Amino acid sequence: MNSDSDLQIAGDILEVPHLLQPPREHPVTVAEFAGLARSIAADRSQWEHLVQYDATSRWYHRLRTGPGYEVWLLSWVPGQGSGLHGHGRSSGVLTVLTGALTERTERGTRALGSGAQRVFAPGYVHEVVNDALEPAVSLHVYYPGLTEMPMRSAQSARCAAASPTADATA
Repeated sequence: MNSDSDLQIAGDILEVPHLLQPPREHPVTVAEFAGLARSIAADRSQWEHLVQYDATSRWYHRLRTGPGYEVWLLSWVPGQGSGLHGHGRSSGVLTVLTGALTERTERGTRALGSGAQRVFAPGYVHEVVNDALEPAVSLHVYYPGLTEMPMRSAQSARCAAASPTADATA
């Protein structure tokens, strides 16, 4: 009978740091982009002092760039919204840092509280609005960097969703 156990062969399973890959300097996968957004969100010293609020238009600030990606910080006073839009050929990660936002798509409405995260691919169309009574701040990571944000009407979004041959960036 062999007395070797998994623990004797592999070592303490709770001691896994030696098995983990070192973090990359720049993310390349969806999970890594979502992780980047979470790490920035957790470190308020990276963004809190930059936030401004503008009652006349949404405020935004490019926080960071890397090979092929951008990280944007946005503020939303009550009532401000993005309008229905797409993101061209960019994928993205939206993370609510403070406050609450509402996301509207052709599939419905979703409340996004502080810490909520949404990941989307090219062709995704949505509207983001601050329906709350308090300001909100969000973080947006785009890969590749955002080069277009085509605005849509509710009618064109319904038609694009219904047509399998519709151009997602039109």
